[in-house]
Amino acid sequence: MEEIAFTMKLKPGVEAEYKRRHDEIWPELSQVLHNAGIRDYSIYLDRASGTLFAVQKRTEGHLADSLPALPIMQKWWAYMADLMETNPDNSPVVVNLERVFHAD
Repeated sequence: MEEIAFTMKLKPGVEAEYKRRHDEIWPELSQVLHNAGIRDYSIYLDRASGTLFAVQKRTEGHLADSLPALPIMQKWWAYMADLMETNPDNSPVVVNLERVFHAD
């Protein structure tokens, strides 16, 4: 299982709405993530900075790199774009993080 971590950034004052939308995540989006090999996905919020810290565990041979081309993913990004810093295609601005320590 591969694990990756990254950050994203919320716009000020939208924390509750971001959580509400994720509490009501679309079942078809959850299914697409699962089908792509994402088995564990958590997002944490640093309220002081608006920084989101995300961790994903992915199966061997995952298809996560194909997600941006899917209409449901593009629809989700458009739905979330008013809450986050985004790229021109509405995808969230993501900063990949390097693992520097791990312990089981």
